Amino acid sequence: MMPTDLVRNISEVTRRIRSAEVAADREEYSVSLLAVSKTKSAALIRIAYQQGQTAFGENYAQEILEKAPLLADLPIEWHFVGPIQSNKTATIATYCDWVHSVDRLKIARRLSEQRPPGKDPLNVLIQVNISGESSKSGVSPEALPDLAESVSSLPGILLRGLMAIPAPQKPDASPRAAFKALRELKDDLALALPDFDTLSMGMSADLEDAIAEGATLVRIGTDIFGARYN
Repeated sequence: MMPTDLVRNISEVTRRIRSAEVAADREEYSVSLLAVSKTKSAALIRIAYQQGQTAFGENYAQEILEKAPLLADLPIEWHFVGPIQSNKTATIATYCDWVHSVDRLKIARRLSEQRPPGKDPLNVLIQVNISGESSKSGVSPEALPDLAESVSSLPGILLRGLMAIPAPQKPDASPRAAFKALRELKDDLALALPDFDTLSMGMSADLEDAIAEGATLVRIGTDIFGARYN
């Protein structure tokens, strides 16, 4: 990818987010952009940072382990957005500022125990299997309240909200029903959790629908960095 393409893409995605805020009667800058940099080089991330993009998401702990030291001179906010393997929690707890994909208490406990002393609490989102797909990670909506209660009591981490990846839609169909369902779950839990303020949903193809239903953070990969390598 050429740097000029990356600069143009960031500008266009940012324009879409601001336009969607207006269309949904949302407060300006109430939605944050997470640039999902999976498989992309540290050099491209550095260029994106120079354009004002500070939050980057990775799917694999090994990529965080490789890229974070190369970019340690920049105050990047690292987000982990992929499935979490138990043997990778130490890397995630050490290098990341946010984790979007906690879906069981065992993982939350490991992140809590492995967060280095002196670091700010690790911001955690619970991934919800909002469409009930057997092949997808995430806690069921029915099991969510108990998990949220348990995670919220752990030291070293701070439960901030929910994340979901709705099932793929048929052409011309909208995922808004799934986004709405996730927002309602978040709103219910927020009544008892004062820091529960984040809703991570929406990607390149559906960010407008996600923002219309209350997303506070959209995860954009392809429309910023182009096609992934795998």
